[in-house]
Amino acid sequence: MLAMSLAIFWRRRRLPLLMALALGAVALSPAYAGHVTVNVDQARIMRLPQGVATIVIGNPLIADATLQGGVLVLTGKGYGTTNLVALGRDGHVVASDTVEVVAPKSADLVVVYKGTDRESYSCAPMCERRVTLGDGKEYFNLALGQAGARAGQAASGSAAGPGPAH
Repeated sequence: MLAMSLAIFWRRRRLPLLMALALGAVALSPAYAGHVTVNVDQARIMRLPQGVATIVIGNPLIADATLQGGVLVLTGKGYGTTNLVALGRDGHVVASDTVEVVAPKSADLVVVYKGTDRESYSCAPMCERRVTLGDGKEYFNLALGQAGARAGQAASGSAAGPGPAH
């Protein structure tokens, strides 16, 4: 008799208990979770749920993120996988994504192997050095130095070339 009463009691209470547990799990889980793929050295624009105040990137060597009024700019920095967590003003997780940074699928990319060293070129239509993660150290540093010097010249407005005509 007691066993039957307990069984009836449990059946009546089981559904509300299971519903309460399910709601608790939903409250503790992020509102949005997914997988985002971005190319290395490229940016991707994403809309985030309302109320996001803070963005956290697990490994900033793989990806970087900037939040501008509900719009996220996600930039691939290095190959690999990391995570992105979006927090609301109250500190609760609003979104949680896995971020995978991959190589761009570029028709103009030509890769040359010299023994164990690798060199990358953009060939559209002429081949020029391209700074790409995974290239040989000497080649990478030379290409990066040239690109940096060029950017510095452009920023200072003193690009080499003929002076003003007299």
